Amino acid sequence: MDATIIGNTIKLLRESRSLTQAQLGESIGVGDKAVSKWENGKGLPDITLLQPLSKALGVSVEELIRGEVVWNRNRSANMMRSRFYVCPLCGNVIHSMGDAAISCCGITLPPLTAEPAEEGHMAKVERVEDEWFISLQHPMEKEHYISFLAVLTYDRLQMVKLYPEGNAEARFALRGRGMLYYHCNRHGLFSVRI
Repeated sequence: MDATIIGNTIKLLRESRSLTQAQLGESIGVGDKAVSKWENGKGLPDITLLQPLSKALGVSVEELIRGEVVWNRNRSANMMRSRFYVCPLCGNVIHSMGDAAISCCGITLPPLTAEPAEEGHMAKVERVEDEWFISLQHPMEKEHYISFLAVLTYDRLQMVKLYPEGNAEARFALRGRGMLYYHCNRHGLFSVRI
């Protein structure tokens, strides 16, 4: 942990909330001198204070320690600004409707960047009555598989979690045009306009 980075972050967040050092200190049970010491990079908060301090400042502990605060400007929660995160350790799939600080299994997860579909990862999209039928000719083995399929429209996200040894296919309610996203555990996130 870098005392200067954490100190600058504490000061920036405290000032953005119009709090004095005394008010912040009182809210977490320390004096204003302790807050001043942290903000000047002459010391670090005790580990037991990180959670209450991050809560008082409205950020995650991770954002506080790293000094990288996520300011999500997606106030209207536009679905087309969605982000997907996949934990490489447990396979957890997380969706957000804008920028976020996400961690799982103790590691920070970067948002996945969708690539255009390529050979070996081409999706077949068929309209069957009132549904989209999505299928891929892709290995579904424990070492190499499609982990999820998702259809994103202007107001909805429909997602199906897939597992090795199953089929790389799913049906989605037809809700107009949007984007199809799918994730290969080896090659990342792909997208296709549907």
